[in-house]
Amino acid sequence: MKYKLYQVDAFTDKLFGGNPAAVCPLNKWLNDDILQKIAMENNLAETVFYVKQDNQYQIRWFTPKVEVDLCGHATLAAAFVLFNYENHFGESIDFYSPRSGKLIVSRYSDWLTLDFPVDEFHNTPISSEITSCFDKQPLEAYKGKTDYMLVYEKESDIRDIKPQFETISALKARGVIITAKGENIDFVSRFFAPQSGIIEDPVTGSAHTTLIPYWSKKMNKIEMSAIQLSERKGYLQCKFSGNRVEISGQAKLYLAGEISIE
Repeated sequence: MKYKLYQVDAFTDKLFGGNPAAVCPLNKWLNDDILQKIAMENNLAETVFYVKQDNQYQIRWFTPKVEVDLCGHATLAAAFVLFNYENHFGESIDFYSPRSGKLIVSRYSDWLTLDFPVDEFHNTPISSEITSCFDKQPLEAYKGKTDYMLVYEKESDIRDIKPQFETISALKARGVIITAKGENIDFVSRFFAPQSGIIEDPVTGSAHTTLIPYWSKKMNKIEMSAIQLSERKGYLQCKFSGNRVEISGQAKLYLAGEISIE
C-alpha cells in the first residue's frame, strides 16, 4: 500500500528553520507497530498521523522511539497540510487526541494558532539529579505531566548551556525544558529529550503549555512572544487564556511524496 507523506518545517517562515515534522494522512489506522516503524524510518522528532472521523480528525504523534501524549509543532504541520494540500474547508480544524482531548487549530492569513490545554505543573526541589543535567544552576525547577522545566537567570544561560545527555536520559520524564527571560523578546527556551529519541528538539509547541502560564504569571502579561533557541530556531506568538493556551506560528512545506508499506 502507498500512503501520502509530507514534511513540513513548523514555527518558521523560512525553509530549513523551525522544527521539521512528517505528516502522514490515513483513511484508517494502521497497527501501532507499523506507525512506530514509519516514525523510526522518518527519523524526525515527530511523525504525525491523522484519520478523519465525522467532522474532526483523530491525531497521534510518534518520535522515532515512542508515542507521545501531545506534540505542538507536528499538530501545526498537520493543520498546514490539511489547509493547503488536503482540501480542508473552513478556517479552523478540530483534532481529537485519545491522550490529550480536543485540540483546535485556526488559520489567520499565513499564521496558524494552536488552542491547547495548559499543563499541570508544580514546584519541585532542585535536586542533585537535576543539577547534574547541565553545567549551570537553575533558579527554579518545576515538574509537569511529562517534563521538567528549569528556570535560569538570563537568555545567555539558555543559549550557552552545556547539557549532559546521559544524565538527562536517566530522568523519569519525557524531557527537560530550560527557560529564561529574553533580551529582546518575552522569553526564550530550549528542550532536550534524549530518553524519547530527541537529543534537542528545534521547536516544542507542547513545552509552551508549561512555559506560557509560567511566564504569563511572572510577567503579568496575557500575550507574549517567544523564541526557542535551538540551532534552527523557532518563533512563537503566545496567549494565556486560563485553562487553555494559544500558540501561533507559521510553516513551510519541504517535501510531498508517498511511502510504500508492504
